[in-house]
Amino acid sequence: MRDSERSLTGRRAGLAITGVCGALCLLVTACSGSSSSNPAHHGSNGGTKTVANSGPVVSITPANGSTKVKTSRGVSVTVTHGKIENVSVTAGHAHAGGTLQGQTAWHTVWPLHAATRYTVTVTATGTDGKTTTTTSTFKTERPAGTFTASTILGNGTYGVGMPIMINFSQAVDPRFRAGIEKAISITSSKPVVGAWYWDGGQTLDFRTRNYWPQHTNVSFEAHFNGAQIAPGVFGAANLSQSFSIGNSLIGVTNTRTHHTTIYYKGKRFGLWPDSSGMPGDDTANGTYLTIEKGNPVLMSGPGYKNVPVFYSVRFTWSGNYYHYAPWSVGEQGFINVSHGCVNLNYQDSTWYYAHAVPGDPITVTGSPVAGRWDDGYTQWFLSWSQLLHGSATHEAVQAGPTGSTFVNPDTLPATASTSRTNGAKAHNYLAG
Repeated sequence: MRDSERSLTGRRAGLAITGVCGALCLLVTACSGSSSSNPAHHGSNGGTKTVANSGPVVSITPANGSTKVKTSRGVSVTVTHGKIENVSVTAGHAHAGGTLQGQTAWHTVWPLHAATRYTVTVTATGTDGKTTTTTSTFKTERPAGTFTASTILGNGTYGVGMPIMINFSQAVDPRFRAGIEKAISITSSKPVVGAWYWDGGQTLDFRTRNYWPQHTNVSFEAHFNGAQIAPGVFGAANLSQSFSIGNSLIGVTNTRTHHTTIYYKGKRFGLWPDSSGMPGDDTANGTYLTIEKGNPVLMSGPGYKNVPVFYSVRFTWSGNYYHYAPWSVGEQGFINVSHGCVNLNYQDSTWYYAHAVPGDPITVTGSPVAGRWDDGYTQWFLSWSQLLHGSATHEAVQAGPTGSTFVNPDTLPATASTSRTNGAKAHNYLAG
């Protein structure tokens, strides 16, 4: 059967929405050291410099008193004739974090907040052992408009195929998409490689190259407060979320053999007889992800309306499910008689329903019909090269316990997944 009653709307509506997090989460990068006051003046290079006697010379950009500073430029500090001991960039109680390059240069990591007055305080020690403190203030540009961002992910457990999905309140100008990708940090308790992918102008997905390792803890921090998505349009809050990956549960349905192979916890678990879509209502090829489940779900189709169907796990927006179908038990394993769903017997459907969570991969093979992009969570239709091409940076992302970095994909090992438990086959949505 197929569910033609849409209780949900839109591609992303299947899970609870997590709103924009407004807390500022920036950290200070600093070293300890003593300080003493030292007068400053404006340098000709646009930065603030200390008076160069025999002590350290400190340069701060933006220059003291600057206004309408672009949020993307950040704060830069350099020291000659000495080394940096401490840098503090504050706006009220908020601190902008940064990183040292050696001992003589420092730069903020994330975008500055719009329409905000910052104070920069630098403590440096000269080669002569003298310590100086330099202070500078500036104000960032005022936005003409603001955007918000949200994610469907909640603080729960998901399957090994689940992407990070971020939705924007308005389209992101292609000129600013790379900056948006760079403003997001991912932490993974087990190392992974993946890439960002723009599905249109308002949706940004992060998909791993192969499936997440089971039992991985994941979090991301999107530093969108001050990030720009269009001329004059800036974010006013950050977005963050943590979630976990549960047991690996992967279903592979072959419409020709009329059987579904289940892989659980990395091993082949069972071979279940099934009955998928009949000719004209064929279940389309592709690797999908489970979206939601209901017991029962009211389904309608040719000749029936609002029929309660039990132990139903949805994997397409158009209404395809794994579900219990007592009316087709005699055909299961022999012939396709459904309207697009995958019919299962009581024992198999109840087991799957009890163990499934959103993001568990379901691959359909052998169908004469190709899968349709965005009919469900279809990110695993993409090959690795297609995924990279959909990123504004065209770079891979390596994530681990300490955060994430962008890397040239050509430097990564060319490890192609050959196992169903590791990842989906490229171009698997094509007609069989």
